[in-house]
Amino acid sequence: MQKSLKIKLSIFMFLQYFIWGSWYVSMGTYLGKTLLFDGVQIGFAYGAFAIGAMISPFFVGLIADRFFASEKLLAFLGIVGGGLLCALPAIKDFATFYPMLILYCALYVPTLALGNSLSLHHLADPKRDFPLVKTLSAVGWIAGGVTLSLLLKGEQSAIQFYLAGAISIVFGLFSLTLPHTPPMKTGADVKLSEVLGLDALGLLRKPSFAIFIACMFLICIPLYFYFVNMNTYVTELGWTYSAAKMSLAQVSDVIFLILLPVMLSKLGYKKTICIGILAWCARYFLLAGSVDNPGLGTTFIFAAILLHGVCYDFLFIAGQLYVDDEANERMRGAAQGFIAFILWGVGNFVGSTLAGLSQQKHTLAQKQGDIAHDWQHIWIYPAWGAVAVLVLFLIFFRDPVKKSDAAAR
Repeated sequence: MQKSLKIKLSIFMFLQYFIWGSWYVSMGTYLGKTLLFDGVQIGFAYGAFAIGAMISPFFVGLIADRFFASEKLLAFLGIVGGGLLCALPAIKDFATFYPMLILYCALYVPTLALGNSLSLHHLADPKRDFPLVKTLSAVGWIAGGVTLSLLLKGEQSAIQFYLAGAISIVFGLFSLTLPHTPPMKTGADVKLSEVLGLDALGLLRKPSFAIFIACMFLICIPLYFYFVNMNTYVTELGWTYSAAKMSLAQVSDVIFLILLPVMLSKLGYKKTICIGILAWCARYFLLAGSVDNPGLGTTFIFAAILLHGVCYDFLFIAGQLYVDDEANERMRGAAQGFIAFILWGVGNFVGSTLAGLSQQKHTLAQKQGDIAHDWQHIWIYPAWGAVAVLVLFLIFFRDPVKKSDAAAR
């Protein structure tokens, strides 16, 4: 029974991230090169996902957990979201495209939390089985990027939305095969503070936790320069199959996700998270160094892509585990909701917006071949921004006292 469940959940994760991976990386290239949106508009478009992340807690906490079975809600979100994705290619103006994209993201983002909670609810040993099931999400992202690249100039074409939309409908239909998961809080009064994770604000009284939250927000500002600008950069360099090549990041993700428990055990949270922030510094310095460097430029770019596992797992995943460690049983869910709101909501919106403004500011008055932006400056600012966050974190953050040590005192 559990074997069949794990296969179903793995397929579910694969489809869920195939959708995301087949449009998110390449959207900036399509908007800039095909629809001719400017950098500010592209930044706002990427910020649509952040708005979806900020809306998602209300949707899941106030509606999903109280009135609908998870598998049926996932089916509805997947099918309707697929229809919206297929409608996006017909829209050519930003004023209509942007709110439509926000609406889609508000439908997609809740599937991430719902899918995780459904999986954790039904797996017999979540700590052992969930990471293995979740590995298929990286495979799905890779498959989305590779499939898009195999289509003729898919990264610059609206076909990416048709591809994502079709898979979203399949995802919705497949969700109906998942085990029945009734609403968790039927008839319960759900506080708004619980939905937003505000019950976890008490943790900010701990100086190290406050520094951690501040640094996680600040690192999001340089972080989203990569997602907003990377595919446009390599496209201007003349790369083909760019989405497929960039999916090497998810191969790295799988490897370092496996290494993460060992690193946390040996080094603790501070050193592990520092390595994650340091990887972001290195990633942007590599990208800045790749500009006007015909000899090593491509090598530097691939190195920056392959750093993704360290960048993401040692920072975000380690950070979520740190939050889980610091929270007690009563506020654990609130604490995870709070950090998600910071990372994928507010932090994402601010970072994506500033990344778009930077792209707009550094647009060249006259193209140099296919190069339309001053990439040296686009990459060097987030590099130094990440360095500043690293210094702040190194000076002020302290590793939490191990529970065994605290008990012995």
